[in-house]
Amino acid sequence: MSDTSIQTEIDELVEEFDFLGDWEERYKYLIDMGKALPGLEDAERTDLTRVKGCVSQVWLVHENDGAKHIFRADSDAHIVRGLAALLLRIYSGRTSEEIRSVDAREVLLKIGLAEHLSPQRSNGLASMIGRIQAAAA
Repeated sequence: MSDTSIQTEIDELVEEFDFLGDWEERYKYLIDMGKALPGLEDAERTDLTRVKGCVSQVWLVHENDGAKHIFRADSDAHIVRGLAALLLRIYSGRTSEEIRSVDAREVLLKIGLAEHLSPQRSNGLASMIGRIQAAAA
């Protein structure tokens, strides 16, 4: 959960990725973000938490404490797990209003990541974003 504003978090992400050189370094950083993501319990990996539309297996758990939405995620693929970690960094611990105010696709464009994702990963990412946005609606 983050105490920084959602825009500050996005600016920091953009800065971190700008600091990295080529795409190999950026992918490695994304994979490292995914490795740092705490996994889910086996009991949390259900059809209800599975994100449809992803080629890889992805699970997204949503909790709401009344004010803020908490998201936890896991995937069986390194890059997708990294993308999930990136989304959690932006959206987890935020209010519905904050979540609705940010389109993660725009963030990925700023980072320069959008054009480097395969169509399948882009679809999976869109599915994850859709689930997060729906939870905040």
